[in-house]
Amino acid sequence: MDERQTEVERETASMIAALLGGDRRALARALTLVESGDALGEKIVAASRRAICQADAEQGRRSLRLGLTGAPGAGKSTLLEALTQALRADGKSVAVLAIDPSSPLTGGAILGDRIRMQTMAGDDGVFIRSMATRGHLGGLAAAAEDALTVMEAAGWNVLLVETTGVGQGEVEIAKRVDAVGVVLAPGMGDGVQAMKAGVLEIADVLVLNKADRAGVEELEQEMAAAEALAESVSGRAERRILRTVATRAEGVKELLEALLAIAGRRRGGGARPGAEATLPGVPRVEDWSGDPSGPRIDHLGIAVRSLDEAEGFYRALGVVLLGRETVAAERVRVAMMATGESRIELLEATDEESAIAKFIAKRGEGMHHVALRVTDIESVVARLREQGVRLVSERIQVGAGGHRYVFVHPASAHGVLLELVEAAH
Repeated sequence: MDERQTEVERETASMIAALLGGDRRALARALTLVESGDALGEKIVAASRRAICQADAEQGRRSLRLGLTGAPGAGKSTLLEALTQALRADGKSVAVLAIDPSSPLTGGAILGDRIRMQTMAGDDGVFIRSMATRGHLGGLAAAAEDALTVMEAAGWNVLLVETTGVGQGEVEIAKRVDAVGVVLAPGMGDGVQAMKAGVLEIADVLVLNKADRAGVEELEQEMAAAEALAESVSGRAERRILRTVATRAEGVKELLEALLAIAGRRRGGGARPGAEATLPGVPRVEDWSGDPSGPRIDHLGIAVRSLDEAEGFYRALGVVLLGRETVAAERVRVAMMATGESRIELLEATDEESAIAKFIAKRGEGMHHVALRVTDIESVVARLREQGVRLVSERIQVGAGGHRYVFVHPASAHGVLLELVEAAH
């Protein structure tokens, strides 16, 4: 049994190494394991998140995520292919995740985007993966976020996501990508029907595809009127409205530039005035201007009742999700979000007896702790012990992502629960 376990661990490590090295076959197998809910798939996702976080800190290498959503028949798949070709012409590698609806009767799915994108099948710079919803609502598959994490770890410059043909309330894609294009087409219902659709509210760019058809002028006028009304009522800035004819690649370059600019600003925490978005999207963490051996803020820990709700709020502010992980020892689910040189750690309890659950029961949601990043946690802890500082745990522990940490008791940190996190070497 021990030998078998060792062999499985070796195979797992080998596959993860191949995946992170950009091996396409390893990526395909990993996505299958992730989609099936296999225990090995969970290990692959955890390893992928660690690799992404480390790349963020060391090299600023991360994928940009662009999404297309809209009603069936609007031309999303054709537009997706045109965007892929434009990115390839610019030298960017592209991984496509196309979500297809599952039959409520048989559970099967056609996975038609592999058929539609056959012209890209022989391009080594393009990876196409179709995934069935398997009954999951929201326009995406249940495993979509984990699949995107694995694709990102594999090193693709841009991840393109196409949802199923969504209805009025299926807006989950807004939580998973950096910029969303909502695709409309003339002749698919009146303007009132389009304006009442909740899916329009998540749009960063409104895309009027099949713009060579009759009725596009009326549709554009209705959308412009709706945008002006939204600006006057809520103060929300008007979104761009762009025309495209995907079959002829008309307007595709302008659409891509608009989506990349939005995604680049969100990933980079705000682009420089006049600067274009660059790929990958997140600038590297700059060297600290003070003592390089001194601590800096690593993250702020916030206790929340629901990761989904809290994550949606911070994404609306432009904060980027790095990944999720369950820390069994602490009985919490963690969502780590990037905020420039530091991060926000959202903490959701998985057990009513966990420290986070008790914190929320007593104080409600809010700031739980402040984390400082140090280069040598053992020497720092030794100095603190010499000064009689009280620690929550006498032993240095290992947390999400494999980092080492220890908590300083609020009694010794002037009322603040202070976490010391060892920087990756």
